[in-house]
Amino acid sequence: MKYFRKFLFVVKVFVFLFFVFILGNVALYLYAYITPKIDINSNNSIVFYDNEGKSFFESSSENKWASISDISKYVIDATVATEDKNFYIHKGFDFLRIAKAFYINFKNGNISQGASTISQQYIKNLYLTFDKTWDRKIEEAFLTLELETHYTKDEILEGYLNSINYGSGQYGIENASKYYFNKSTLDLSLAEASILVGIPKNPSLYNPIYNLEKAKKRQKIVLDSMLEEGYITEEERDIAYNTELVFYGHDDPESVLSINYYKDAVLQELQTISSIPDSLIESGGLHIYTNLDIDAQKKMENIISEEMAGQNDYQVASIAVEPSTGKVIALVGGVDYNTSEFNRVTQAERQVGSTVKPILYYAALENGFTASSTFTSEATTFNMGNGKTYSPKNYGEKYGNRDISLATAIAYSDNIYAVKTHLFLGENVLVETAKRMGIEKKLQANASLALGTEEISMLDYSNAYATLANYGVKNDVYLISKITDNDGNILYEHEYKEETVLNKRDVFILNELLSNTYNYDFVDYSSPTMLTISNLLTKKYAVKSGSTNTDYWAVGYNPDMLVMVWNGYDDNRDTSSGQSKITKRIWARTIESILENSDSSWYDIPSGVTAYLVNPVSGQLSESGKKTLLFYIKGTEPSINSNAFNKLFLN
Repeated sequence: MKYFRKFLFVVKVFVFLFFVFILGNVALYLYAYITPKIDINSNNSIVFYDNEGKSFFESSSENKWASISDISKYVIDATVATEDKNFYIHKGFDFLRIAKAFYINFKNGNISQGASTISQQYIKNLYLTFDKTWDRKIEEAFLTLELETHYTKDEILEGYLNSINYGSGQYGIENASKYYFNKSTLDLSLAEASILVGIPKNPSLYNPIYNLEKAKKRQKIVLDSMLEEGYITEEERDIAYNTELVFYGHDDPESVLSINYYKDAVLQELQTISSIPDSLIESGGLHIYTNLDIDAQKKMENIISEEMAGQNDYQVASIAVEPSTGKVIALVGGVDYNTSEFNRVTQAERQVGSTVKPILYYAALENGFTASSTFTSEATTFNMGNGKTYSPKNYGEKYGNRDISLATAIAYSDNIYAVKTHLFLGENVLVETAKRMGIEKKLQANASLALGTEEISMLDYSNAYATLANYGVKNDVYLISKITDNDGNILYEHEYKEETVLNKRDVFILNELLSNTYNYDFVDYSSPTMLTISNLLTKKYAVKSGSTNTDYWAVGYNPDMLVMVWNGYDDNRDTSSGQSKITKRIWARTIESILENSDSSWYDIPSGVTAYLVNPVSGQLSESGKKTLLFYIKGTEPSINSNAFNKLFLN
């Protein structure tokens, strides 16, 4: 009797919870019913504009929107069978599928199974919100209820098929059909439809033009799902799978495919603008005005294509920023958007190598160093305390074995000089200076930080260099200038903020020193690191290269333009020494091409700064022999007995 009462109690609790669940669902759907009908057609029209106000991308366009009656039944059946087999039964949420996914994920100890319905996925496409906070999840759930309440299944499926990403920058089934097969979606065969339906799972991985083997494996999953749900027979499945497909893959010859990387970066920035999701829900539709310069983007893409030809798996990232405003005018996140949509400007973090040294040397100048300050360039083992040592090496283990000036250390990218400077200043100084210049990544203070062992995203890193290029005035880099709704109401406008964070005289001296990385006057026991591309430069630039075992960088600027370039492998395999010239050439050709119609521009000499002819290697005054012009704050100019700090470091 005791156990029976317990059992009866459990049954009562279960029945109570079941009724609460039912009543809760009724209440939610009733709430969804009385709320205003969301306008899915206008919401789906997301338009991107360049810096001249010309549209360069639309998430949907009326002439390429396919009504449900004009979409191949094969596409519809394949999509439902693969993505949401209970689509026509559930009311927005497939609870059995959710329970199954929860069980599998719990059993495997990871999130390997998803349970989003077509309705939920469509809501995400409409509102461009991909963050995983509970607030957003709850909001998405309510929107899904509203969608299911106010629209028929066919209307939802039509909108979904016209908004999803089919790779190669093609959004919507009609655009995809035209691009891949040069035909309307209504005319697609089972073989063609099943290959297209497989793409959205991973648009880069399953792009049939560039990854046919993987696309065919995905096609088989789609066809098997259709067979399992009774949409096709085994014979139809086998014929479709074995059909040899001919891909059209043709688009506007004037189009710039890399614009998709820029567009994706815009969407990523959009997620940081907290006011947009609610504004978008209320207004419907977005018009996003960006800083994209189509001409600069096309030049960057063409140069990368030419310089990267024949480099299998070797990747690239590049960005061009207007220093005076922080506007990102061009951005390329990879060699080919068709084969990889991963954006290496915004999504990847890589070791920055010696390109971190200008940040270090600005701090040095601010703390009393001059262009003539010397350390000894020689193989050095640093005693770090607690029995630990650190033995960095110069590239090619090439050392001067004598005192060298800061000017030469920058030109040669001497690692020993950099570490000595870093330890002399204190390891936290570089961290604090980088943060002041605009780097958001929290850097770890250690000896190797001076050689760029920290991993930073290019977009974040560009803030620091933009500050140097803007004469010490920080204004965070950005892509979106303004966002409006369909009626022209401004939902967001970039607020330009500038803050002077660096000393103008020290920035000028540093920029002058960085212009010597391709100066023949510095050829001695070694050569400046950018000397090999000096013949490509017609203007004066501050420029620094950097390398690790897995990364190559080239970063340079003048008052008008900042260009950053990275090369490496996604799987972090080692690069070869010959590949560094690719990075340098891409940088030189890109910045020269963007500025080809501009007059030469350089920084005005600030008051209190003077120049002297000195021996570039020793940093001492020179009346004869090798000499070059270096700049100093008045009162710090060199004398015969130039300042040296070597006594602080013992081998």
